[in-house]
Amino acid sequence: MADADALHIGENSPEQVAFKLLYEIANVEGIEMRGLSGTKKTDRKWILDTYAECIIAVRAPQNRDRGRGG
Repeated sequence: MADADALHIGENSPEQVAFKLLYEIANVEGIEMRGLSGTKKTDRKWILDTYAECIIAVRAPQNRDRGRGG
């Protein structure tokens, strides 16, 4: 029953859209999420903070600027 603990993100679920958005933001900012050599590297904090922002942007876009002085 190892599959019982697996996370299955549904097609176009908020989590999947936020995950794709995370990769788009990384791409625009010149960050390689897979850590290939010769690319701008990121860290755990950036990934988690940015994914959290993506979830907010997808689930409650009206709250996107909260906590950022907006």
